[in-house]
Parts: sequence; structure tokens; C-alpha cells
Amino acid sequence: MLKTRVLTALVLLPLMLAALFFFPAPIWAAFSWLVVGLALWEYSRMVGMAGAGQWLYLGGSTLIASVAWLGGIGSMPWLHVLALLFWLAVVPLWLVRRWVVRNGLTAWLLGWLLMFPAWFALLEWRPEPGVAQAQQLLAIMGLVWVADIAAYFSGKAFGRRKLAPSISPGKSWEGVYGALVATAAYVFLVNELGWLALGLSPWSLLLLSLPLTAVSIAGDLLESWFKRAAGLKDSSRLLPGHGGVYDRIDSLIAVLAVSNALRALSGL
Repeated sequence: MLKTRVLTALVLLPLMLAALFFFPAPIWAAFSWLVVGLALWEYSRMVGMAGAGQWLYLGGSTLIASVAWLGGIGSMPWLHVLALLFWLAVVPLWLVRRWVVRNGLTAWLLGWLLMFPAWFALLEWRPEPGVAQAQQLLAIMGLVWVADIAAYFSGKAFGRRKLAPSISPGKSWEGVYGALVATAAYVFLVNELGWLALGLSPWSLLLLSLPLTAVSIAGDLLESWFKRAAGLKDSSRLLPGHGGVYDRIDSLIAVLAVSNALRALSGL
């Protein structure tokens, strides 16, 4: 299994970096939608969509994405406000109440609310190819990876108190604390390297990293709950050794949406 995971990563990582640094804007938009669209397909399976209704939903979502890209809908302030309300208010309540959603209008809207703000963020953090813009987006992605790795190892080493045993038994509060410390150090590093050209002081970036780390964990837990409610171990088997696309970007979806909304609404 480890060999398969490594081989898959060795194929996907160069592709992702090449797309991030070199793809022109239209190709980057299409590539990004492919990634997000696959996660949306996996989500649709979790909530019980199937057959013609599922393909209508996915095809309609792709049409909406095309129209949104041409019309610049992603930069509208009300969408950013909606993304913040969802991730900062609705998702914590969702995890506490453990709501189950099944195929229907609520499931359709929820899928769009999960995926579209993240896709818009991929486009707005990196509107054109170039090292500076690619580095900013890569720095945001890196925060998610650092949080995930730090949570895993600190949880393994020190984990005693379960974070959400009915949703993801392996996660602990000690893992959360490790993730918070690691991401705080990480934002100082990338700021010193000049990857985050946001005009914020190191202390402001630190304060920003803490809620983003919490949002990252919430994104992971939300997808874990979707899988548990659907009786699935992985969102799919598209990525050998890694499960599905949604399994790999569950935290990133949340952090992208929130970070982009905060940046847009604050005028940075």
C-alpha cells in the first residue's frame, strides 16, 4: 500500500506543480474544475445520487462553472460571505448535530456550497501563470499539508483525548494542538520567504493561521462524516493508495474558500 501511495504521489505532484506554475488561465480553470468536479462526483455518490439525476447534476454544475468563469461570478461579495457563514458557523453545528443529507435539493445546494467557493479560490489566488501568484496559492495549500502532517504525528505521539470519536476516531485534541503550533511556525517561514504578498505583519498572519487550521480540520471531519453516514471507507478509488480526490482535498476545499473570502472582503 505504501509503495502504491508513493507512486501515485510521484505522478500527481509534478502534474499539479506544472499546472500551478505554467498553465494559462483558461487551461488552469479547466484543470482546476476537473479536480473539483471529480470531488463533486464523489460527494454526489455519498449523498445517494445515481443515474440520470446524478449526471444532470454534474453536467449542470459544469455548465454553471463555465458561465461563472466567463462572467466573473466568483468574485461577488455575497458568495464570500456565504462561504464564511457556512464554514465558520454551519459546519461546526453540522459536526455537532451530525446531520445526514440525502439526494434532493439540499444535497444539490450543499455540493455547490462545498465546491464552488473552493474552485473560485483556485482561480482568484492564481489568476495568471507566474511564480509570485503560484507561490501564494502553493503557500495556502502548504498550510493544509503542514496541519495534516503535524496533527497526525502529534496525535500519534501524544494523543489521549478524542476530538470527534463518532466521526473520526483517530483524531485527537493533542493532534489539533500540534497542527496549530506547526502552522504558526509555517506562516512565519513562508512570510519570510516572501511567498505571501498580503502586506500583513507576522503577528497578523499568525492570527490568520489559527482559524484556517481549525477550518482545515473541520473540512476533514465533514468529509469523514459524509463517508460514515454513507457507509464508505473512501470517497472513491480514483487515486490508487489514496482513496478518492475528495479524500485528498477535503481540508483544502475549506481553507481555500475561507482564505479567499477573507482576502476579498478585507481588500487584500
